Amino acid sequence: MDGEGANSSDEEEPTGGPHQQSSAHMETSDVVIEPDASQEFPKGAGEEEQSEREGGGPDSAKYVENLLKKFAEQPLKLRVHDVKISGNVRTNDSVIEAEFEKVKEAETSQELFKEVFLANARLQSLGIFEECVITLEPGPVELPGTANVIVNIKEPKRPYSGEVGVYTRPETRTWTFEGSLKLKNLLGHAETWDGTGSCSWDGMTEFSAGLHYPRFKQLPAALVTRASIFSQDWMNFSSYTERLVGLSAGLVASNYHDLSYNLTWRTLQDPQHCASRSVRRQLGHSLLSALKYTFKIDKRDSVLRPTKGYAFRSATQIAGLGADSNLLRFVRQELDLRCAVPLGFSNAALNVGISGGLIVPWGAGFRKKTTPISDRFFIGGHNSVVCGLHGPLTVPGFPIRGLGPMECRQASTVLQNSNDRQELKDSLGGDLAFTGFADLAFDLPIQFLKEQNIHAHCFVSAGNIFGLQEVQRELLTWKKLWSSTRVSAGFGIVVPTNVFRFELNFCHVLRQLENDRGKRGFQLSFASPY
Repeated sequence: MDGEGANSSDEEEPTGGPHQQSSAHMETSDVVIEPDASQEFPKGAGEEEQSEREGGGPDSAKYVENLLKKFAEQPLKLRVHDVKISGNVRTNDSVIEAEFEKVKEAETSQELFKEVFLANARLQSLGIFEECVITLEPGPVELPGTANVIVNIKEPKRPYSGEVGVYTRPETRTWTFEGSLKLKNLLGHAETWDGTGSCSWDGMTEFSAGLHYPRFKQLPAALVTRASIFSQDWMNFSSYTERLVGLSAGLVASNYHDLSYNLTWRTLQDPQHCASRSVRRQLGHSLLSALKYTFKIDKRDSVLRPTKGYAFRSATQIAGLGADSNLLRFVRQELDLRCAVPLGFSNAALNVGISGGLIVPWGAGFRKKTTPISDRFFIGGHNSVVCGLHGPLTVPGFPIRGLGPMECRQASTVLQNSNDRQELKDSLGGDLAFTGFADLAFDLPIQFLKEQNIHAHCFVSAGNIFGLQEVQRELLTWKKLWSSTRVSAGFGIVVPTNVFRFELNFCHVLRQLENDRGKRGFQLSFASPY
């Protein structure tokens, strides 16, 4: 590599050739550059370089900084001769070499520096190395204008790790306690094996095992596969229990695109024999074979406390891929849009958002079919309206599955002894749903709270949900749509942490229908950035 120019045409080459000369080093982001003394800088650089070296030696920070500026301003012809790898015990060479394909295509010093830094970032993103140092050194003497790339990595002594935490689950509308064990790079392909267990206080349990490849073949995407067993008790809300055994595989590209296939055997049961007629029709076994594509872009400055930016998410699911008679057949679409606007005082920001969802059956006789209850939309729960991009889920003030179509349960000893009229009805969910909100967040005038990022907010939220039969039977005018929309408002304290966002809110339900379960009072909400 060009790096040390001759100070005069009469300067003698040191004994042993240019490769034994002292060289300048630069260490930034674990990239070390060793300039080659056998090349010359453009004219006019020699005198300046000589004064720099006399002032601080070839290893001085100022010398190296100016050296790199010269490379950037006047790029020199340079190509990569070889990529040498050391330090990898478990990791296959091919995994590391794949990240340096573009480095080999560099033709100038400027391009080489750029691609080396990008390659280093890609190696770090694999998450399997403790340290990665890239060194550039001159190529063979007989091949002037070439450089060798030396990659020295350090693998962790322990390939396993464990995690525990509290997370929110959009599919169950609750927060869960989860623990996982991960084995990284076990086979040397940068893969991650993991086993996960989770549970919640409302009867949800899940055990799963997965495999994650950060780079799959030549595709710029990660391969994710998973097997899981999931059970959920919905008896208090919809008079059924749910058990899923499934396999899934997907490709995740650049945090924007997610394509996955899911094959799940689903069992719905009513152990108390009290389910409503609509729920009883759904009981039994079914098979879900579905393809799902998600596009997501999030340009907000923070997920837990956004003060500027926007976010958008679109998720399309097509179920019924196959010829089995037990297959569930439907198309499901979700849309989310968020926007945060800074107001310029007290670190205040206005967040607004809208979410919508639609699910329709397809196939022979689809007009007479109903959608599966487990895949319908349900509004209510203790999720934050600001953070998540999970479809129409939450209107503050309404409990889990506390908003939307209801149906009376069968008479049973359990129900006859109940004094709560709400326990006599099953929540059925809806096929068309939307929610919207406006949230004003601002700092409190207490220095300690500002330092901890604890702040206050006030909000207003609205939502509505319909069944397909209701949509087809009645003409939905704007007047009817607005009169049936539920509305709530409130205020509270927000405590954002690195793991989750905690909210203590006072909610007041401004409008609800007869069968809804909204209540005025305090409500705890949790949100996870994941």
